[in-house]
Amino acid sequence: MARSKSSNLWLQEHFNDVYVKQAQAQGYRSRAIFKLMEIQEKDKIIRTGMNVVDLGAAPGGWSQYVREILAKKDKIIALDILEMQPLEGVDFIQGDFREQAILDCLYKMLDGQAINVVLSDMAPNLSGNKEADQARALYLAELALETATTVLVRGGTFLVKVFQGVGFDAYHSQVKNAFSSVVIRKPKASRPKSNEVYILAKGFK
Repeated sequence: MARSKSSNLWLQEHFNDVYVKQAQAQGYRSRAIFKLMEIQEKDKIIRTGMNVVDLGAAPGGWSQYVREILAKKDKIIALDILEMQPLEGVDFIQGDFREQAILDCLYKMLDGQAINVVLSDMAPNLSGNKEADQARALYLAELALETATTVLVRGGTFLVKVFQGVGFDAYHSQVKNAFSSVVIRKPKASRPKSNEVYILAKGFK
C-alpha cells in the first residue's frame, strides 16, 4: 500500500531529526532518551541506591539510560504490553500493568525492596482525531499515576508524559494532590509541534 503524503513527510522529518541521528550514533534505542537525559541533568531524579520502574518501556531507550546511572545492585524493571529486546541489567515484564498478576510479578522481582522512581513515556497510537487521541493519552497518564501511587515509597518520584489539552489541568491537580513538589518540563528533544510535556512530581505523600 502506498504511503500517504503526510506519512512520507513524517518519515523524512524523522530520519533528518538530529536526535534520531544522535541516538543511532550513540547506540541508543530511541530518540526519547534525550528527553529523559535533559530532565535528569536538570533535576537529578535518578541516583545510585534507587530502584526504578519504567512503564510502557518498549523499545527500551529510557531503561537503557537509567541502567547506566544506577549501581549494579539497583533494579530497573521495565513493563510493556509489547515485546522488548533484552537489555543487560534490566528486568522486563511483558503484560498489562493494570492486571494484578503483572503487579504481583513486579513485587516478586523487587523481593521486598522499595520503588523510588516511576517513569512513564507512554503515548497511544495516534488516530488523527485530536479529541479521541487526547482522551486515550490522558487515560494512559491516569493509569501511570494510579500505578505510581500504588507502588512508590513515601517521598518517591513520578515522571509522566502528558499531552496538553482537554483534561490536562484536572490531571495536573491530581498529581499535585499526591506529591509535595510538581513541575512541568518541556525537553528540547520534544518535537516543537507536539503538545507533549512531562510532569515531574517529587515527594510522594
